[in-house]
Amino acid sequence: MTDVTPAKPRFLLIREPSVMIFILALALFTIVVTVMSDAAGAGLISTSFVKTLGKTLCLCLIAVAMDLVWGYCGILSLGHFAFFGLGGYMIGMWLMYARTEDIVLASMAQQALPPTAQEVRDAIGTQIFGVVGGAEIPFVWHFAGSLTMQLILVLLVPGLLALVFGWLAFRSRVTGVYLSILTQAMTLALSLYLFQNDSGLRGNNGLSGLQNIPGLDDVPQSIVSLWFLWASALALGLGYLFAAWMVSGKFGNIIRAIRDDEPRVRFLGYAVETYKLFVFTVTALIAAIAGALYYPQAGIINPAEIAPIASIYLAVWVAIGGRGRLYGAVIGAAAVSLLSSWFTGGQAPDIPLGFYTIQWVDWWQVLLGLGFVLVTLFAPNGLGGLVDLFVRRVKP
Repeated sequence: MTDVTPAKPRFLLIREPSVMIFILALALFTIVVTVMSDAAGAGLISTSFVKTLGKTLCLCLIAVAMDLVWGYCGILSLGHFAFFGLGGYMIGMWLMYARTEDIVLASMAQQALPPTAQEVRDAIGTQIFGVVGGAEIPFVWHFAGSLTMQLILVLLVPGLLALVFGWLAFRSRVTGVYLSILTQAMTLALSLYLFQNDSGLRGNNGLSGLQNIPGLDDVPQSIVSLWFLWASALALGLGYLFAAWMVSGKFGNIIRAIRDDEPRVRFLGYAVETYKLFVFTVTALIAAIAGALYYPQAGIINPAEIAPIASIYLAVWVAIGGRGRLYGAVIGAAAVSLLSSWFTGGQAPDIPLGFYTIQWVDWWQVLLGLGFVLVTLFAPNGLGGLVDLFVRRVKP
């Protein structure tokens, strides 16, 4: 009998309508924010809120990476915010070095004799590391004066860390909760190292002033924030397309099978460790790109950003949004990020109870934990599952 099963469309956007819907929604969102921003003259959306939206898009991108590694491949990584933070540190080093160099050169321009290269470098070292009692520029800042090299390091440093850690863990066949503990230990070790003043990255002070882009002193922050919003939206769109392409074909079927029954996939002859290592490393690179776009909008980065609790929050976002659904990860990250900004930014009104006043700055984390429990109990597929339910009701 002749097989009359229709062939699937070759193009991803046609084969997966949800991807097309997401890209169009992201484009419409970016256009609306642009038109309503201070930079466009409308003034309906403040510059600070444009930055908040841009940072939210970056968090959505790392949530997509987390959903790939956990929701599709079954690796509950509690260390992906370490890669996010490393990406921010790499681009932050150039931002701080180049900005300080401009300030130093401007101050030395008044001298009778032009300064030597060594004098300029010594002055830069004093400006950056004087806060931690140093004056010499550490070796890790060797390429800080080159934007090209630091952009390469944005990918190279987190990528190498993920590759080495993943190779050691997966070749030893560490799985389940033990792997989660190992990733958390890696994150804790990295954050504790960065807290030290002799780490070369200013210890607890971190890197600051990252919102001041070198060479753009005459460009107002309203326009710079809009540029970063566009860059974040573009990165999220491309990252989403790449993730959807990965999970839509044979590769996606294999990593789902690894998630559901790893021993059987290994028995069928697939190199399970290679697939897991590839997903772990690629998602680390995506997280690093998100971090490199996030921290210039935040303006500061310190080791607390890499603490294990940040990666736990990331897992909560994906769980609330619905793991195993890329749009669910975006919904969860966006919802929690915007609600967090609202509750902790003093915009949510306090609730007086007479004997006690609920201040949301203090109670936000309790509310987040309660929401996580409620979603787990009553909506195990997350907020993305509600979208699926709506689509099934609409379809004839």
